[in-house]
Amino acid sequence: MKFKGTVTVWLKESIFDPQGAAVKGSLAAMGFKEVENVRIGKNIVITLEAESPEAAKDLLDSMARKLLANPVTESYRVYVEEEKAGAQR
Repeated sequence: MKFKGTVTVWLKESIFDPQGAAVKGSLAAMGFKEVENVRIGKNIVITLEAESPEAAKDLLDSMARKLLANPVTESYRVYVEEEKAGAQR
């Protein structure tokens, strides 16, 4: 089966996020005073073959731990969905 996985990676709360701080400052300057905090992250989208959604999630988790996220400074979350037939990439 084909799956589309998304690994979302962001800096741990204990790590200063300079991009997030810059965006927060810009939003405040634009009048969005309600914003309390901004954290910037990244999404990595991977299409893969696996036997089940659980197997796809396990593969993506392994990829994230080994390469996609730095466990010292970053946290991550893995999302999996079945790739629809004829879906565009």
